[in-house]
Amino acid sequence: MTTTELPASVLDALRALPDDLVISDPDLVAGYVRDQSRFTEAGAPLAVLAPRRTEEVAACLAACHEAGVPVVTRGAGSGLSGGANAVGGGVVLSLHRMDRILEVDPVERLAVVQPGVVTGELRAAAAEQGLLYPPDPGSVGFCSIGGNVATNAGGMCCVKYGVTRDFVEALEVVLADGRVMRTGTRTVKGVAGYDLTGLFVGSEGTLGVVTEVTVRLVPAARPPMTLVASFDELAAAGAAVAGVVASGLAPSAVEILDRTTLRAVDATARMGLGEAAAMLLVQADSEDADGLLAEVESICLAAGAADVGRSDDPEESAMLMEARRLALPALEGLGDWLLDDVCVPRARVVDLITAVEAVAAETGLTIGVFGHAGDGNLHPTVIFDQHDGASRAAALGAFDRITEATLALGGTITGEHGVGRLKAGWLTRELDPVNAEVQRALRRTLDPRGILNPGVVL
Repeated sequence: MTTTELPASVLDALRALPDDLVISDPDLVAGYVRDQSRFTEAGAPLAVLAPRRTEEVAACLAACHEAGVPVVTRGAGSGLSGGANAVGGGVVLSLHRMDRILEVDPVERLAVVQPGVVTGELRAAAAEQGLLYPPDPGSVGFCSIGGNVATNAGGMCCVKYGVTRDFVEALEVVLADGRVMRTGTRTVKGVAGYDLTGLFVGSEGTLGVVTEVTVRLVPAARPPMTLVASFDELAAAGAAVAGVVASGLAPSAVEILDRTTLRAVDATARMGLGEAAAMLLVQADSEDADGLLAEVESICLAAGAADVGRSDDPEESAMLMEARRLALPALEGLGDWLLDDVCVPRARVVDLITAVEAVAAETGLTIGVFGHAGDGNLHPTVIFDQHDGASRAAALGAFDRITEATLALGGTITGEHGVGRLKAGWLTRELDPVNAEVQRALRRTLDPRGILNPGVVL
């Protein structure tokens, strides 16, 4: 493939950019075709565009807008919903070269970064200033801030700190036609006009391309203390989660792993996690962490916990949380996998796990459940055989039944991974007709030619 296959109007515009902006080698382009999602379509892009500066992003979008060429924006490619999958006849706009931390301001407690910055690197830079960037996705070591903004990513600390949107103060955004605008402020307060910053966070590349992000930082927390509680019955684990939520306590993480996931993690890490129906991992990073976890322990025991243990050793706490981070890799070892991302009211967490177990029993599939019990965001993971048509069909059927059960429990189809292509059909089930039409109208206004990430979200 050569750049001459691009439309002439696009080619003319790109000739004014650095020679290495356009990646057209088929072997290299192949690495940008899709994210880590399963059961999502991807097409063959004409080329990959890899800008280094906002001005280059603007030039790329202006050319593609003029020629009507679809543009899929890509970060680290760690997404699980197909939001970064290429489309045939389009280009992939990769922001991996825009990877600089531009500023960390310890006085205003702000950081300014380009979208290609790895989330873990931002957290490390903040820590050097005695500060914390709280969003902590499971892929924190390789996901990018731009992707986090695109999907409004969450993580294990959301129960206390909130999601990405809660920490984004301002953005630089390139619109579909190449115009550049800024949203938000660096001030503590800023209520002038519409909240365009919040609009772009979670828009999955359908409204514009984010080229700079200003995030709020908070004072660094103390090393967390950790509590582990095992339950012989799911209902008891659910009662414990409900009790912690109702108590008004503010743990920094409340994670749950079901029996299937515990077995997989134990087989991988040999940690002696036992045969519980469910396990809760609760962390606290506040000054009163010891007292807080003592109250959580009482709640768990009252709910019927079979065993409860606490640790104030930082290394042991890190090891226990690493067991949680091993959930998906451990389940991957059981076969091909299809990971769901759903969120229900916190009081319905066990109802959802029970529904998932029923689906597993009826389909004969292994389905592990883990996730953020503290905010109701769970990740049922369906194990199947990619090479068996019947198994693939069963996996998709199980995925749909779990998503349907989530909506029936008053939940939402995604808590942190985004809608992407994987759940675009489900979004219309969740939204009322007026809501859906308003969202379509916003998208048409900002992208009248429909070139930005077609087929994603709506």
